[in-house]
Amino acid sequence: MINFNVPPFTGKEMEYMKQAVDAQKICGDGAFTKKDNAWLENKTKTSKALLTTSCTHALELAALLANIKPGDEVILPSYTFVSTADAFALRGATCVFVDIRPDTMNIDEKLIEQAITDKTKAIAPVHYAGVSCEMDTIMDIAKRHNLIVIEDAAQGIMSTYKGKALGTIGDFGALSFHETKNYSMGEGGAILISDPAKVEMAEIFREKGTDRSKFFRGQVDKYTWQNFGSSYLPSELNAAYLYAQLELADEINEARLHVWNKYYEGLKCLKDAGKIELPFIPEGCVHNAHMFYIKAADIKERSELIAFLKANNIMSVFHYVPLHSAPAGQKFGRFSGEDVYTTKESERLTRLPLYYGLKDEEVDYIIEKVKEFYNVH
Repeated sequence: MINFNVPPFTGKEMEYMKQAVDAQKICGDGAFTKKDNAWLENKTKTSKALLTTSCTHALELAALLANIKPGDEVILPSYTFVSTADAFALRGATCVFVDIRPDTMNIDEKLIEQAITDKTKAIAPVHYAGVSCEMDTIMDIAKRHNLIVIEDAAQGIMSTYKGKALGTIGDFGALSFHETKNYSMGEGGAILISDPAKVEMAEIFREKGTDRSKFFRGQVDKYTWQNFGSSYLPSELNAAYLYAQLELADEINEARLHVWNKYYEGLKCLKDAGKIELPFIPEGCVHNAHMFYIKAADIKERSELIAFLKANNIMSVFHYVPLHSAPAGQKFGRFSGEDVYTTKESERLTRLPLYYGLKDEEVDYIIEKVKEFYNVH
């Protein structure tokens, strides 16, 4: 069976974890966490990167830093993972869902402005598949309406928009290092902070509401409870595991892009024949090959395709069920305008196996079987 996903592993993970154990420092903010933060800051050119226990927690931190409160509204796509909405629902805000673009599956930037009310506090664009939203337009809208932008860049590490790293264009960005992502620490994430003035409060929220980070830097002689907060620090063991992959980030990225390009070239004949649709990369966007998907004609054809591939020992999967159709989505949010593409396009999409270490012959076999399903050779 060709798995849909295999978590990345470079070979140094166990060695680095042992170093953390030998240093007798396995709780948060040890040497490897600092290395990860520094790597992220250098790579993304953000003011500050802070490793978190998950991308979910990075989004929650961003919502806290944005001072999202009950009665506020946050605009986001319905086609996203629940964490994007949870971060704001937890603060008592209403999630205002906007339709997506069918070409990128990202929020339709042209529909954001009509969703704005006097209660709107923030926009949360989601960079689906590591392909950027139309950020110039979104940032212009935010500036004109005095809104905060929180980028859900869970899938966007190593991707850029007009030369800028995803997660660094808005006020805050959230990255994921879950086992399904390009670089993994099992469970983990990071918050990227554009404004240096927000860093101290981020550290306080992240450290249970205390100024413990300042204490460890020798800036205060004791740490105390300063504000509410939670424990958003990942274990040093997780941070050590991640660093082994960040060291080889370019190599892993190139390997994934190789697979993505191989899929695209191999399946282009089906696209040209009108059988399927393939991912679209807008001008100015550099993606990270986070996923490769194809779009079937409808949900029936997609279900048959997934079953056919499984019968041929290939695991393929669909993706998000739109949040506005879920019980919690109806409780904590509303859809602005008409759902023209969100549901229809989500029901057509199938993700093919893509991970570091996937062999060329396996990719060739998958391409062959997809062509066989569509009776194109």
